[in-house]
Amino acid sequence: MSDWEGLEEIVAIADTGSFVGAARRLNVSPSQVSRIVQRLEARLKAELFERTTRSVRPTELGRMLVDQSRRIIDERDEALSMARGESEMQGALKLTCSTALGERFAAPIVGRFIRAHPRISVTLELTNRVVDLVAEGFDIGIRTGHPVDQRLDARQIGARSLVVCAAPAYLSHRTPPKSPSDLEAHDCLIGTSGVWHFSEKGTRRTWVPTGRFRCNSGTALVSAALDGLGLCQLPEFYVRDHLATGRLVRLLDGYLDAPEPIWAVYPHRRHALPKVQAMLAALETELSVEMASGAADQTP
Repeated sequence: MSDWEGLEEIVAIADTGSFVGAARRLNVSPSQVSRIVQRLEARLKAELFERTTRSVRPTELGRMLVDQSRRIIDERDEALSMARGESEMQGALKLTCSTALGERFAAPIVGRFIRAHPRISVTLELTNRVVDLVAEGFDIGIRTGHPVDQRLDARQIGARSLVVCAAPAYLSHRTPPKSPSDLEAHDCLIGTSGVWHFSEKGTRRTWVPTGRFRCNSGTALVSAALDGLGLCQLPEFYVRDHLATGRLVRLLDGYLDAPEPIWAVYPHRRHALPKVQAMLAALETELSVEMASGAADQTP
């Protein structure tokens, strides 16, 4: 019995939702699939699937093993394809990104990527939580700030500028701030970061804003700013159109911080896979262009 036995079977069961579907995909009998999975569960001393008369669902351990097995199978198939001299990439990629950055920019880039590579499939998970790429089986994460996880390599793929702005209605009855210290007298709309960043005479400064409205959605903060509820500091792509039409007014431009880097991070050695290299190259080539032009706000 091989230690690898059962990996393809559990992936097929998870994908098709049944032992019968897995057997059909693998061109074997359902009883054979069942026996192989039972032997794997016996080796692990744990159940990998919750079985009912109506459904078969992976347990928590099962989901983890399915994700890792899918990665192993993809890498095996890709290695064999390369050994045969086949040039077309294949397999699955799993990416994660913050919701707003993903919806506006990453998703259109991924869409163009899979059109260009028809044998590659991509799962893009948009979430504002910090995903453990290694534990959860992700190939690439798109993040801002500065990577700190020593298990990951990083490549800068872009940068975003943060701007402070407010609606004319708000500024009509409040004196516009002339320096970051003036923000103490203003209502600030606070997002996921509890600190605002500025640059003063070449030195990076931080400011802890105070206000009566806090939200983890940049879109909701823009709406609050448009309603005249206060000032916000947000990535420019959120407010670019409103600044152009005058619905929002830029403030404190003399104190703008340096653009915040955007990174593609990935577990060590993942970049050696051609499909990961290709995805990283697409992100690096296209993200800055998209953010500068706002083209990703349109349907790709």
